[in-house]
Amino acid sequence: MKRIFSFFSKKQTSVRSAAGVLMSMVLVSRILGLVRDRLLASRFDPELLGVYFAAFRIPNLVFELLVMGTLTAAFIPVFTKYVAENKEDDAWRISSTLIHVCTILFALFSLPLLFYTEAVCRLIAPGFTGQQIIQMSEFTRFMIIFQVFPLLIGNFFTGILQSYNLFFAPAAAPVIYNIGIIIAIVFFTPFFGIWAPVMGVGIGAVLFICIQIPSLMAIGYTHKPVMDLSHEGVREVGKLMVPRTVGLAVSQVDTTVDLVLSTLLGARMVTIFQFAQHLQMLPVGLFGTSVAQAAFPILSQASAKGDNDLFKKTLISGINQMLFFIMPMSVFFIVFRIPIVRLVFGASRFDWAATVLTGMTLSAFSISLFAQSISPLLTRAFFALYDSLTPVLIGVVTISFNAFLSIFFVSYLQYPVWSLGLSTSIASILNTILLSVLLSRKIKLFGFRDIGWSPVKMTIAALIMGVALYIPLKLFDQLVFDTTRISGLVLLTGVSGFIGISCYLFFVWVFGVSELRSFLTLLDKVRRPKQVVLEPAQEVVNNGGQDSTS
Repeated sequence: MKRIFSFFSKKQTSVRSAAGVLMSMVLVSRILGLVRDRLLASRFDPELLGVYFAAFRIPNLVFELLVMGTLTAAFIPVFTKYVAENKEDDAWRISSTLIHVCTILFALFSLPLLFYTEAVCRLIAPGFTGQQIIQMSEFTRFMIIFQVFPLLIGNFFTGILQSYNLFFAPAAAPVIYNIGIIIAIVFFTPFFGIWAPVMGVGIGAVLFICIQIPSLMAIGYTHKPVMDLSHEGVREVGKLMVPRTVGLAVSQVDTTVDLVLSTLLGARMVTIFQFAQHLQMLPVGLFGTSVAQAAFPILSQASAKGDNDLFKKTLISGINQMLFFIMPMSVFFIVFRIPIVRLVFGASRFDWAATVLTGMTLSAFSISLFAQSISPLLTRAFFALYDSLTPVLIGVVTISFNAFLSIFFVSYLQYPVWSLGLSTSIASILNTILLSVLLSRKIKLFGFRDIGWSPVKMTIAALIMGVALYIPLKLFDQLVFDTTRISGLVLLTGVSGFIGISCYLFFVWVFGVSELRSFLTLLDKVRRPKQVVLEPAQEVVNNGGQDSTS
């Protein structure tokens, strides 16, 4: 038990070590997510899966509004400040009060939804049949009770642990969540059919909490039976979370519009859109969200201490590190869209037409992978500066624009479901541009000169890589490898991918991109994974973002 507590209580004190833990766990979680989707595609037809995916809309809405606005914009910066000032008793009062408040709000939100679930489902899924609406309603009720509430508590635990620079258990929680769903699909499907993955969501949510308990015990977490709404820290969280929650509400409108439009195209289009979105979230979660989460506590600490130099270095280092990985992934997804979809979802129930349409949607999403990856870090930079209003206002503008484009593409131009991915990409790029410009004006420290020419060099290297991918793809397909078989498809993807990645690494080396050094450091850490988790690096970032080590 001592070894277990020691393992879960090891801190990651730099962006590099924290990002190493988060990226490794996110990679495992995303791979398990794709395994989960492959199991779903092999056991259920896209029409039925569309109902299953649509059932997540209402629970996700409740969760996002109650938890994500509070955690990312308000709770972590305020809680981190109290911990840094050695006011742990106040920190526990704040966390306990907020958990109680969110639990009460959850009950107030959920009860009406549980009574009027079917009516709400008819509103957000107008393209579904009567039987599909009934089935979607049953799934939704189960998820509200058995998924949202455990995740509500579990994500507060995540915020607490990240504030203490403990990233392993919070990063492992989504892995365990996916394992719970996979176990249910494998073992319960013969008995419960499509209800098996629904039940797995509840199982995974409970495991999400359990995996974090040892780390909470290690830091001496104390839950207090209080509702101290007058506490200065609670009030501060309330002020910060209001604009963020409003922004999230607007984003939920946009996500709901996507669901409405995809249901009008047919239930199977919901599945196609979701599968493409899950694929493109692999690099975004791995290289974008992970770095943003790792950098957030450090940005918050730098802001609290007035250390503008550390704030700037952490921000620029994170951006360049993201782009180093995300640019080649974007090109790879665009060029290899069909082989990727076939490898991940190529089951007998997932036909060729669905494969092609999923690949096109994936390509549309992939145009903006760089923007989707950078924006979480830029947004957290504003939050660390105690400014939750600016990113919310930008979000309202870009999300409204995205909703307008989606409606225009599908309803007026009659474009297929891939147009929803295109509208998302356009809006994401606009969002990142606006965040960058306003953040630069706010802190007077963040601009193109600070970032340097590395992003331009990476982009050129990635475009050259695209050519290096496309040529062998066309030459080897059928002529060398029989891609009608899974073995030939794997060989084609592996050989062409190796050529493309080698080309990218060669040209970033020729161009002198300094982030290559961090990549080689990461490979060294992979050979010695214990150091990634247990022996964090001492240096956060080097000067000026020219030599990033996050």
